Amino acid sequence: MKFTDGFWERRPGVDALYAQEAYDLADLGDGRLQITAPTKRIERRGDTLNRPVLTVTLSSPLPGVIGVRVEHFAGGADYVGFDLVGAEPGHGCVQIEPQRATLSSGELTATIERGAPWNLTFSSGGQPLTASTGKSVAYLTVDGSEHYVHQRLALDVGELVYGLGERFGPLVKNGQSVDIWNADGGTASEQAYKNVPFYLTNRGYGVLVDHPGRVSFEVGSEVVSQVQFSVPGERIDYYLIAGDPKQVLDRYTQLTGRPAQVPAWSYGLWLSTSFTTAYDEDTVTGFVAEMARRDLPLSVFHFDCFWMREFNWCDFEWDPRVFPDPEGMLARLHERDLRVSVWINPYIGQRSPLFAEAKAAGYLVRRPTGEVWQSDMWQAGMALVDFTNPDATAWFQGKLEALVAQGVDAFKTDFGERIPTAVVFADGSDPFRMHNYYTHLYNRAVTDVLRRARPDHDAVVFARSATTGGQALPVHWGGDSTSSFTSMAETLRGGLSLAMSGFAFWSHDIGGFEGEPEPAVFKRWLAFGLLSSHSRLHGNGSYRVPWSIDAESVEVTRRFAQLKNRLMPYLFAAGRQAAETGLPVLRPVQLEFPDDPAVAYLDRQYLLGSDLMVAPVFSAEGTVDFYLPDGEWTDYWTGARVAGGRWLRETHGFTSLPLYVREGAVLPIGARSDRPDYDYLSGLELHAYPGGPATKTLAVSSATFTVTTSDEGVIARSALDSGWSLRVPGGDPVNAVDGQAAARSLSIDSSTDRNGVS
Repeated sequence: MKFTDGFWERRPGVDALYAQEAYDLADLGDGRLQITAPTKRIERRGDTLNRPVLTVTLSSPLPGVIGVRVEHFAGGADYVGFDLVGAEPGHGCVQIEPQRATLSSGELTATIERGAPWNLTFSSGGQPLTASTGKSVAYLTVDGSEHYVHQRLALDVGELVYGLGERFGPLVKNGQSVDIWNADGGTASEQAYKNVPFYLTNRGYGVLVDHPGRVSFEVGSEVVSQVQFSVPGERIDYYLIAGDPKQVLDRYTQLTGRPAQVPAWSYGLWLSTSFTTAYDEDTVTGFVAEMARRDLPLSVFHFDCFWMREFNWCDFEWDPRVFPDPEGMLARLHERDLRVSVWINPYIGQRSPLFAEAKAAGYLVRRPTGEVWQSDMWQAGMALVDFTNPDATAWFQGKLEALVAQGVDAFKTDFGERIPTAVVFADGSDPFRMHNYYTHLYNRAVTDVLRRARPDHDAVVFARSATTGGQALPVHWGGDSTSSFTSMAETLRGGLSLAMSGFAFWSHDIGGFEGEPEPAVFKRWLAFGLLSSHSRLHGNGSYRVPWSIDAESVEVTRRFAQLKNRLMPYLFAAGRQAAETGLPVLRPVQLEFPDDPAVAYLDRQYLLGSDLMVAPVFSAEGTVDFYLPDGEWTDYWTGARVAGGRWLRETHGFTSLPLYVREGAVLPIGARSDRPDYDYLSGLELHAYPGGPATKTLAVSSATFTVTTSDEGVIARSALDSGWSLRVPGGDPVNAVDGQAAARSLSIDSSTDRNGVS
């Protein structure tokens, strides 16, 4: 939200009171520093009268993280921010000196200069990060009745901003106005399903605004040299998080919730009925049988909306006209070694038998006048389950538990964005706060059902909407794209932006959701989709089985689905790392190469894990420009070595795309191509690539390998009795006798209880 009219003036109807000085500094004794900031310089005693004051409080919930609270009136309702599950108050160390005061946490320090002008700076290891200076902290009144608080933080020369959730425009947010407000707007506008009030920059820090409602960001778009964020009301809270991009995501997800581990089977290919297509058990069985006949690996079958009867969404009952024996059908799908997902949303249509039940019990969101809030948009007379009511949540979960008992393995949690604000929630929550946060309660309720039924990291949802904290409830998909190359590119930008916002697992509709993809679009999207963390074939009004597109689509599906399954030891390890550190599986190049200025704006390529560079092809003819950072890279397909630090142009057929392995990588390659969930240690190959550190360590399942190379080259050792082998890319395994190392250069030490090898 913009408040100014150029540099000198304010917009009509805007009155602004700025923090003018740090008048008083107080150590609150519990790791907090409080600053009294009058909105006028205090020059004499009379200036303290009839004068608004802003109270600024600094604290630290984690090492390397400093929280800032700016408050005008403190007498309102208790403020409710996000559920900061990792917060541990008291990490701040306060020092007050005659001219300034500091609060330090780890390597991060906030320094406030006493007196005028207002000057709050942040530094890490003695190096400046950003600052809040004149006219940066303000309490504003608009049209005499609407109140806002804003904070501005300085942008340095060349500083770039990333994140703010899943956004489909440019990856670099400089120059953009971004409202954090969930909307069902597809992938082609400024609206987003997953709005996250968190950004990070290429200058060693990130910022989380702890406000679940609408947060308006002006990223160098109101004041070119500053990021401004504003919220309605009397108070704003934000956290500045120090570190390189990886460290920032680590600390951010430690604070707001780590991504959960997801089961290995979920990485495999998901096939959907699509949305408005006609289908029954024969249709489903036919699709599954054809996938098997054509040697196309399939892991999950998904039933979209019309598994329930039209107008009844949601009643959680299989439509008996087309699915007369749901338990038997699910059992038959399980016999084919498939998991089953079904579509749900948090709405109860008026024709659903559950509507009257939920209304009578008080389980639905109500209007201020007391009647149930209803809408005809989407489902006739639909109402909204009130997840702030524990009884309503348990009731909703009971319906899902019955489906799990039938044999359902996962839920696609659709919608959750169009949450009204002229309503009353059972627990008295501010409806403007709940607009974005509702989806978190919804997805958590569903995830909890699956975690109780499927412990040991075997639970997964397929969610569309989210906000801060949603990364702990994976997986998320990119929403309703169109069937075009431009939409494929905007989908990738959305995934990269979401990854910069702490979300580790992500998918999208291969071929696009709206429309019928041209064969070239579908085949290029197949390669992209099957080299994402999660992969789904899904559309709107047409089936997305590969043979319905063309014969070559079958070949492309087979090639990349089998490749992904063989990469599963590597991908699953990346998923475990995500759960431990917050690093996404599909990574913006800026995360891995933050010191390379050439990668700053890259948004048409990414790293899959830390070692595989993927450049999707966005054209029918197959020409693609991409950048390889410094170092020696190896073409995964051919084994050819390429010097990095430069742009390349290649032309690829539909069964290929630029896929390069990072210098010094050791890729664990699995023995199976038919499924994603198998014993990764049985028949495991370790493919070692030249360069990098002399010693590399990697974990695969229960085993930890240490790979050591010398200047003489790469030689492989095979511990034949336990099934390990090491390959030079493009070459044959070097066999050893009785598990002894070959005479030169490379050895493997494995720490595992497998077959007694250590």
